[in-house]
Amino acid sequence: MLSAFDPTTIVVFAALAVLSIMAVTVTFYKIIQFGKLGVGRKAKAETIIDNWLNGRPEEAIRAAGTRDSVLARVLQAVLSGLRARPNDQDYAEELGRQTALVELAAMSQRMRLLEAVVQAAPMLGLLGTVIGMIDAFGTLSTSQGAVDPALLAGGIWTALTTTAVGLAIALVTFFIANWFESRIEGERQSIETLISAAIHGRVDTSAAAR
Repeated sequence: MLSAFDPTTIVVFAALAVLSIMAVTVTFYKIIQFGKLGVGRKAKAETIIDNWLNGRPEEAIRAAGTRDSVLARVLQAVLSGLRARPNDQDYAEELGRQTALVELAAMSQRMRLLEAVVQAAPMLGLLGTVIGMIDAFGTLSTSQGAVDPALLAGGIWTALTTTAVGLAIALVTFFIANWFESRIEGERQSIETLISAAIHGRVDTSAAAR
């Protein structure tokens, strides 16, 4: 009969441990990476656009040249294109788009690993459940007369514990992955808005509200 410490059970728990370590490692990696890339630093980008649209191009280009955030790097590409070819807005927009694609690709690195953890952890938990139930029913099938509940404890423990651990890992990783995805999507929207503003100007929302 299998037990809670059967090699097969240990492999399931070891695999769940590897998945949890992977999720934690990728989470810290993404936090550090987002900080280095400058994800979410929108205030400075807004200042760059304001300077550009209000007739202070040198200040705008100098601020964008620091390249200390995703938005600053995209704006540097756009403003450089507008400065190099003032009458060719498509050129500036294409430079901004290419830079944005590079930045978004960098922000999306390792995200598939988190998605893999979300999908694999419940499956491993289910595998542990099956192993535990096989253990419990195997004990029942070989028993004579009344069954001592203690004999079923190992299989039930394996079934319940692996399921709980697998679901817990998947749920936590799911929320973490969604948080990163929301930040990436927010950065994507900011990029599109700022590229459009740099090339075509801003919409006067206050006038539209009136």
